[in-house]
Amino acid sequence: MIKSMTGFGRCEVTEGNRKYTVEMKSVNHRYLDVNIKMPKALNFFESTIRNLLKEYMERGKVDLYITFEDFSEDNFCLKYNEELAGEYLKHLTAMADKFGLDNDIKVSTLSRYPDVFTMEQVETDENELWAGLEKALRGAAEQFVESRIKEGEHLKHDLCAKLDNMLAYVDFIEERSPIIMKDYRERLENKVKELLEDKQIDDARIATEVTIFADKICVDEETVRLRSHIKATKDALEAGGSIGRKLDFIAQEMNREANTILSKANDLEISDTGINLKTDIEKVREQIQNIE
Repeated sequence: MIKSMTGFGRCEVTEGNRKYTVEMKSVNHRYLDVNIKMPKALNFFESTIRNLLKEYMERGKVDLYITFEDFSEDNFCLKYNEELAGEYLKHLTAMADKFGLDNDIKVSTLSRYPDVFTMEQVETDENELWAGLEKALRGAAEQFVESRIKEGEHLKHDLCAKLDNMLAYVDFIEERSPIIMKDYRERLENKVKELLEDKQIDDARIATEVTIFADKICVDEETVRLRSHIKATKDALEAGGSIGRKLDFIAQEMNREANTILSKANDLEISDTGINLKTDIEKVREQIQNIE
């Protein structure tokens, strides 16, 4: 099977009091480029997340969105900073002694001083946190791959249809070429007869001229290579896998052969067919850009 580089996946997982939501989408890209947006609480998993995604994809520009909600009621605790309270008390007592003031410090007053009491989040077990996140990631990634495969099958059918059209153009060029040679020989003989009137025509000279003309317009090598490239593309599509780069290279070679055919064309019908062939090759190249 082949995969498109366009895909989408979403998964929502609830583990205990925690809820994880993962969404990913992608477009075509030369390499694998992953952009991750997630809460700071999960930042230390970034490297692990990137390694996990490589199991499911090889190319594409992927945007990954992760949301995390923790509904635990005991995930915060009150911290008492005894050392800081002692510092406050020491300095307040010194002020009272220095300036002859009443030392009216109460516990309730001291407790309101900055950072004597603080609310801190309880450290979460990383293994527990990762267990839920991994489920959501793999669920979204599997859906993501399924959407890529489905789109890849559409691309495959479309490409095969275009390749069949290209083969038809190659067939026409090969069938038309001998006719061009025959027409050229007839025109050449008629022209020579006009010039020489009733004099004897030199068949050897005519054959030589026809051979020279044939060498100039011969596209046999190009059509043979085009057939080979078309077959290689079809075989790769059937084999599947990560074939995008390979197919892009083959398409470039097909384009080169089509350009050569157009440069040699000395016939309107072959020129028109060559243009149609080149147009289909460009369409194939555009589609190939979407294959992983």
